[in-house]
Amino acid sequence: MYRVLLVDDEEDVREGLVVEVDWEALDLRIVGLAENGREALEMAERVEPDIVVTDISMPFMDGLELARRLRERNPLVKVVILTGYDEFDYARQAVSLSVDEYLLKPFSAGHLTELLTRLRAQMAAEVAEREDVQQLRDHYYTSLPLLQADLMATLLHRQKSPEYIHGKAKQCGLDLHGDRYGVSVLTLHMDGDQSEDAELKQFAALNIAAEVWTEHGAGHAFMHQETIVLLYVDRWGGEDGEKRQQQALENVMRSINHYLRIPATVGSGSIVNTLAGVKHAYEDALLALDYRLVPGTDPLIYIADVERQTAGKLRFDELKQQTLTRCLKAGTQAELVDALEIIFREITVEHGRSDIQLYLIEVLTNVWKAAQASGEAMEDIFGAGFQLYADLFRLPGLSEAQGKVHEVCLLVQHRIASGRQHVYKDIVEQALSFTKEHYADPDLSIQKVCGHLHISSGYFCGIFKKEVQLTFLQYLMQIRMEAAKELLRSTEMKSFEIAGQVGFAEPNYFSFCFKKHIGVSPKEYRKQTALTASEGTSR
Repeated sequence: MYRVLLVDDEEDVREGLVVEVDWEALDLRIVGLAENGREALEMAERVEPDIVVTDISMPFMDGLELARRLRERNPLVKVVILTGYDEFDYARQAVSLSVDEYLLKPFSAGHLTELLTRLRAQMAAEVAEREDVQQLRDHYYTSLPLLQADLMATLLHRQKSPEYIHGKAKQCGLDLHGDRYGVSVLTLHMDGDQSEDAELKQFAALNIAAEVWTEHGAGHAFMHQETIVLLYVDRWGGEDGEKRQQQALENVMRSINHYLRIPATVGSGSIVNTLAGVKHAYEDALLALDYRLVPGTDPLIYIADVERQTAGKLRFDELKQQTLTRCLKAGTQAELVDALEIIFREITVEHGRSDIQLYLIEVLTNVWKAAQASGEAMEDIFGAGFQLYADLFRLPGLSEAQGKVHEVCLLVQHRIASGRQHVYKDIVEQALSFTKEHYADPDLSIQKVCGHLHISSGYFCGIFKKEVQLTFLQYLMQIRMEAAKELLRSTEMKSFEIAGQVGFAEPNYFSFCFKKHIGVSPKEYRKQTALTASEGTSR
């Protein structure tokens, strides 16, 4: 249901629009009524209308100026101008302001209903165009190779959950389900040739490798950072996985040598059990590839042959880092405890003391970085001269070390949360102080306050309303009204003088706002307060 804001300086017109049109039948809902353009502009900040129906001739700000201001804030809002015949030429300026419709007065409820029906259909058509399934499908399939390449790059450099990877793979038309995975990296040696022929040869090598890889049912081959990456997906399990991969790699090398006569080297990482481990397998494959510079090295290099690989190596990988950092900065205590449980689950009795110490150093370093990124100093949390790593390694066993890490993480999480609340309050306090100092400036706005605070308006509006329970414009109006009341009570200043003193460029608009918010005109308010004061004196 679309939201509608009605704007007209005549009360009977506003009320007539409300009751004479069946808004619900049009799938429209009235979210606000305003008496002039300025009030409508302030109200639009709160109610965020989809459609604004406004008179063209109003005090303080006319309909065209309102349309222009609305377009600046929200280019998608639809504006309907109501205009008299004698204002028709003036109303045609609306075309340059991208006003969507205009309606000549006098008009009937039927005319307005017809116009709104047309506008509603136009809005629905715009939405449908953006959601056109066939159009989106055509664009999607055109982009499919790019999406596949992007997913493969994510596998090599980032760690995502299996659910995320398999979901994306299904969308891209790839099958990545397997028992184990391997990564090999192939590079051609063309003596620094950067010509177009070199690119064509590399492309030919990719086609050959992909064809062989597919024949073996080995997985997927793709180009990444000027190398050919061979992702091995073991769907059979058992002891033959490494042999199948090796046979496929040997056939790839044999075919490239036969058809292209170009020397090539392949670096191959260890087989891993999860998709998250593909990143580490790729890193190992690159390490293996570096050994091609060693004299006498075979063109097909396995990392297990050239480097001692520790079974079940402890890795504080990217996924664990991201989870721990998120929990420290924005998670609940329960989420943090769960994340730490996963981190410590990796450690077994088979791991050596030095491996465990290095692993815990990485965990604590990540905690330190999270605190620092949030503006918190570890010295302030644990005291000057603290020895975080040394204290950890003095503990007698793994369970004590785990308890220490839990304690450190919970303290840092609490400090970050407290600091964030302090930052929110500090920003709002600065905004309140700045507003109180500058409320007399007629040009004071959210943008001006945000410029002073060096923050975005969206961020500011969210935390301001959360802390103050008012929008900024509501608070500004409240400050100005209180200042005006004080001047009316304590001075003999004229109403137009008070208007200028409290931030209103137009005295009439000041009187309008004062009566709307206080319930009486400035003149009546002064009389009432004077009468109350004299009655109090006589007693």
